[in-house]
Amino acid sequence: MATAPSNIFSGLAKCLIQEGLLTEDMAVNAQQEAQKQIQPFISYLVNNKLVDSRTVAALASREFGVPLLDLDAVDLAAVPVKLVSEKLIRQHHALPLFKRGNRLFVAMADPTHFQTLDEIKFHTRLSTESILVEEDKLRKTIDAALEAVDTSMTNLLDADLDKIGFADEGERQNEDVVTSDIDDAPIVRFVNKILLDSIKKGVSDIHLEPFEKKFRIRFRADGILSEIASPPIAIAGRIISRIKVMSKMDIAERRVPQDGRIKMQISKHRAIDFRVNSCPTLFGEKVVMRILDPTSAQIGIEKLGFEPAQQKCFLNAIHKPYGMVLVTGPTGSGKTVSLYTGLNLLNSIERNISTAEDPVEITVEGINQVNVNPKAGLTFAEALRAFLRQDPDIIMVGEIRDLETASIAVKAAQTGHLVLSTLHTNDAPQTINRLVQMGIEPFNIVSAVNLIMAQRLARRLCEHCKQEADFPANVWLAAGFAEQDIGTFPIYEAVGCEHCNHGYKGRVGIYQVLPISEKMRALILRGGNAMEMAELAKTEGINDLRASGLLKVRQGITSLEEIDRVTKE
Repeated sequence: MATAPSNIFSGLAKCLIQEGLLTEDMAVNAQQEAQKQIQPFISYLVNNKLVDSRTVAALASREFGVPLLDLDAVDLAAVPVKLVSEKLIRQHHALPLFKRGNRLFVAMADPTHFQTLDEIKFHTRLSTESILVEEDKLRKTIDAALEAVDTSMTNLLDADLDKIGFADEGERQNEDVVTSDIDDAPIVRFVNKILLDSIKKGVSDIHLEPFEKKFRIRFRADGILSEIASPPIAIAGRIISRIKVMSKMDIAERRVPQDGRIKMQISKHRAIDFRVNSCPTLFGEKVVMRILDPTSAQIGIEKLGFEPAQQKCFLNAIHKPYGMVLVTGPTGSGKTVSLYTGLNLLNSIERNISTAEDPVEITVEGINQVNVNPKAGLTFAEALRAFLRQDPDIIMVGEIRDLETASIAVKAAQTGHLVLSTLHTNDAPQTINRLVQMGIEPFNIVSAVNLIMAQRLARRLCEHCKQEADFPANVWLAAGFAEQDIGTFPIYEAVGCEHCNHGYKGRVGIYQVLPISEKMRALILRGGNAMEMAELAKTEGINDLRASGLLKVRQGITSLEEIDRVTKE
């Protein structure tokens, strides 16, 4: 039997001590830390796993006679969140759930906070009643409800949105032709909110798409697009114009595609770049913004997803004094991040590193980066020629697209330079064939190329909700597992919870790392095709993309469905 708590505790804290869920010392420390961190007492307890959210909710419902509601059953679209300001909701950790006549029912994790109800009553002039909910679900629901309001342009008065800075805002040539409608505060705040939300969610691309009767905004997160807002079609032009002004495009030109760039200053020490492209469509201009976060290239090679043997091969190749390292895969497969991860390892005062890209996506101090500009005559080939006259140690070419670029890159690799580049092929063996088809002689390939790496990005299963799947033997065999593997380890599948996107959170690389061995060189010189090279690689113990993906399934990192999605032929 727990001892009665001292009189310094009241409300829910007192109940938790009486039930033996907290000691008095724990309660005192928790109250002090919660005050320091400016968060509710119950939020602090749940966030720090001192108590279970469901247990607290059940106890409070029983002790104070307040009905307990599962927020999973609530339709967010029907929540009257506009009745209470975001500041009040965040401050008191309370969410209006529904209105019945003159009564407003408010979701709370601690029903003893009567001051919250009084303040909401004062601001809304409605009679307020509390409904008890679990603290962790309340936090997620508040975020989701406010996000829905924010992106619908009805509550964009967050002071932080006005503090966001953009580089060279005062120098834009188009500023004098921008109408007051384009620059009005709601549009500015809405665009800022979209950009800020995309960064918080770890989004890679933002799509703004006008249709005949609808204007749609989508985010691409973990490789998958999802709709996050649908503003009125009447303001689509103003939103697009605001983005074009920010990215220094010509807002009067709507007939041809344009490229631009936005630099968003999040804080004193962090800025995010957005690569912007507009394209005229049937019902207006579609704008796609690629988010370029410099920190993405500084995540460390250990976190990319290499298996130990693959990582060793990659590191050996990039630390050689000369030769070519080629990375291949479709757009959005993480090739640039892999190359820049390697460049960061090589970046030192003793080395001269130059890159030619279209465009430069990640800026790194200490590396000479060039944006190619074919219209001005600055092609990949011209940039490479210039690099070779500037005493380089390491050269990175954004992409080998033609024979001229490939020839110069090969010659550079043969004459004492380390060359890193990308191609668009399905796997590593096909890259050799692609170079031959471009016109590079096989003897030049074997003397220049040290390593070819194919890669894909697969979504990681959410650690909070993934569950073991029960697949029959024929599914294991069809996936590519051996008969002796069946049932020897768990295969997990996506479920979905408040912590993730449809059962997945984040992505991991899947690699085929192919060092050019002596046997492979002999096969290339004999004119072997991609199938023969793939067979030889297999006999040398090199995993193809499918085999690497199945290893991630075996390790519980991703699902069989996801590997099927990213490695299907």
